[in-house]
Amino acid sequence: MPAFLLLTLMTAIRVLSRNRLRAGLTMLGIVIGVGAVIAMVSIGEGAKAAVQAQVASMGTNVIIVLPGSTTVGGVRGGQGGAVTLTVSDALEMKKRIPLLQDTGWAKRDVMQSVNGNKNWNGPVNGVSPSYLTIRDWSFTSGGPFTQADLDAAVRVALVGQTVVENLFEAGEEPVGSVIRIKNVPFRVIGVLAPKGQSAQGSDQDDIVFIPFSTAERKVFGTQFIGSVGALFAATERQEDLFAAVDQIREFLRARHRLQVEQGDDFTIRTQVDIGKVQEGTSQTLTVMLLSIAAVSLLVGGIGIMNILLVSVTERTREIGIRMAVGAKRRHILMQFLIEAMTLSVVGGTLGILFGIAGARLTTVIAGWPTIISGNTVLAAFLFSLAVGLFFGLYPAHKAARLNPIDALRYE
Repeated sequence: MPAFLLLTLMTAIRVLSRNRLRAGLTMLGIVIGVGAVIAMVSIGEGAKAAVQAQVASMGTNVIIVLPGSTTVGGVRGGQGGAVTLTVSDALEMKKRIPLLQDTGWAKRDVMQSVNGNKNWNGPVNGVSPSYLTIRDWSFTSGGPFTQADLDAAVRVALVGQTVVENLFEAGEEPVGSVIRIKNVPFRVIGVLAPKGQSAQGSDQDDIVFIPFSTAERKVFGTQFIGSVGALFAATERQEDLFAAVDQIREFLRARHRLQVEQGDDFTIRTQVDIGKVQEGTSQTLTVMLLSIAAVSLLVGGIGIMNILLVSVTERTREIGIRMAVGAKRRHILMQFLIEAMTLSVVGGTLGILFGIAGARLTTVIAGWPTIISGNTVLAAFLFSLAVGLFFGLYPAHKAARLNPIDALRYE
């Protein structure tokens, strides 16, 4: 039996090599389909890993509470549409909700920072010291401000890498220098370690942090003292996130004296929520692209069936001669199935090479992260074999069912 299979395989290769162009065009659909599957899944896996890294850069087990979702005079506002959260909310939350390891707060504005003859327009955040801990910010030089700095409204600043690149000369040490924000001098005491893009696509390194009290009294100005742009909280364990969210909602509704029929005047988000949204988007895109790749494989399979049907017609007399000298129907069936599988194997192998090369080129040219999975390569290859087998069955069966006498008479 092995000798017969080897002989049949050699015959299949010889038959296909008679018309290399036709065989190559037949395999093209398989090549494109397998290559597209591998490239698309690699891009999707890379995007998923990038999203996970971006979400992880937010900190550990972080809960974000945003002001908004209020109804005033029949008009419903979105996030940030009203002043509904305060510093005292954060302080009381930490006291009343045991699941919370820490709470912090922040208020953000976009304004110009100046250092000598250089200036940069970007986000300036007034934050509590605990915010830096919750968001897991580390430093390349210097360090954070303290609770004492917050209490005394000290004019100190922490700067991100993007700000450093735009406000300071290459090689210049920012720590110890003085920058001006809205004409108020601030001494730089720390340079933040880079975090890259956020899950929403914004540059997390384009940031200046100053004590919240300093921002409120000397930089931003505010109509409502103690109001914040967002509250932040962290739990010790990820399993506690959802229970903590429920307790925060219950606490804030009671503290803000909201009636049962009233909606929340705040919005709560967690890392899990943000990660699911981002991964869901990338997964939807991957599924769409995979569907297109699957169609290419099916087209390739139809091409294999078509070329084998043509081959059956062209080789009808040959099939009749083989049957006349003793070949059984199963031998003819096996011959055409092996030809179909040979096309699939060669096309699948070329598709794997093109898919890996395409994924690598995507990383090099577009800068998108890609992760090539061995399981994906194997699955795509096996699927190409299945396509070849499925679409080769009908032509092979048709060839095997030919009447030997009619086949010998065929011109």
